Amino acid sequence: MKHVTTRPEDATEWGINPRRARTLRVAPKATPGDAKVHNRTLVLQTLFISGPLSRADIARATELTKVTISGLVAELIAEGLVQELGQQESHRPGKPAILVDLARSSHAVVALDLSDDQVLRGAVIDLAGRTLARAETPRLDADGSAVTGEAACELVVELALTLRDRCEIPILGLGVGTPGVVDDEGVVRVAPNFGWESLPLREILTERTGLATTVGNDANVAALAEYSFGDTSEDFVLVRIGYGVGAGLILGGRSVPGSQFASGEIGQVMVGTDLGIDAPYARDQVLEHWLSVPTLTRALADAGPENRDEVLRAAGNRLGVALTAVVGMLNLAEIVLAGPPELVEGTLADAAFEILTRRTMPTSHDALVIRTSSHGEDLILRGATAVVIKERLGVS
Repeated sequence: MKHVTTRPEDATEWGINPRRARTLRVAPKATPGDAKVHNRTLVLQTLFISGPLSRADIARATELTKVTISGLVAELIAEGLVQELGQQESHRPGKPAILVDLARSSHAVVALDLSDDQVLRGAVIDLAGRTLARAETPRLDADGSAVTGEAACELVVELALTLRDRCEIPILGLGVGTPGVVDDEGVVRVAPNFGWESLPLREILTERTGLATTVGNDANVAALAEYSFGDTSEDFVLVRIGYGVGAGLILGGRSVPGSQFASGEIGQVMVGTDLGIDAPYARDQVLEHWLSVPTLTRALADAGPENRDEVLRAAGNRLGVALTAVVGMLNLAEIVLAGPPELVEGTLADAAFEILTRRTMPTSHDALVIRTSSHGEDLILRGATAVVIKERLGVS
């Protein structure tokens, strides 16, 4: 098992990692009925992963004919989704090939991060990962209490409209990462800290902004950010530690939402086994009781500097307990921790690592990597961008 710690980067751009070796996640052939759409997606996926290629390179990578690729690339150029970059350097005789790539600076996404309990954040981000505009709005009333219900929804709409109006290039869509259980229709089934139940957030935002909207649970969105713009494996879990604790699961390169769209709700798993095997479910014994940012912050303040490591170790131990069955069952390659670096790095991650080592079969964890996310505070915004790219272009 490897334990790796990385810190957020200051760069405002992310994208293709040339060192990342990843197979295409679209099958190379399709039935006649859906061949055109399938092959179009395959071309976009190839460029998204590999970066600039010649038409011949794309044909080899996709196993499609050069004639098919030439036609698809021409259509995508006409739509403004692909652009020619110039001639490829070559020492061979003959005319050099023309490189093409996604038009990464020609389209943008409006991305919203609703995960903070005090402020709503948003950005306009192009397909190269450059942040073109930012905006945020407080989520607190004059008395300091969090805005909830319809008023909170209206704040989200206003933030989306503000960012839409600041964008000077075509907008591919609007992406939202929100706490709570979100179904595949973009309905927030329940989000307790917003006071939302059965809220059709995607429908509301699409109608009010005129933008094609995709809404996802914040932890699932974060996992997709790590997958699309990071350097992860095909099988990993991202644990996001914030106002609550949630996880996003990627298996075989695909997000796993669960039968009730509630996969990754490990924050509500009871890990306080001190009470004995017959103990009933109790809220003060779930993982969030030890691991969320508010509870950890309070516990650290009460404990004082001399007992800091003890508090963090207890939280890390509980996280390890919650993850042992997940690692044992799914044989994951990687666990990514996302949250305030001063809390999740070091002692807490080490304690989780130790529990996983001691409580799982060596062959299931001997190559497991535990690390912290490198995306910092923009993790959800990048994930909201990724979900739109996936929804609108079919790539990730």
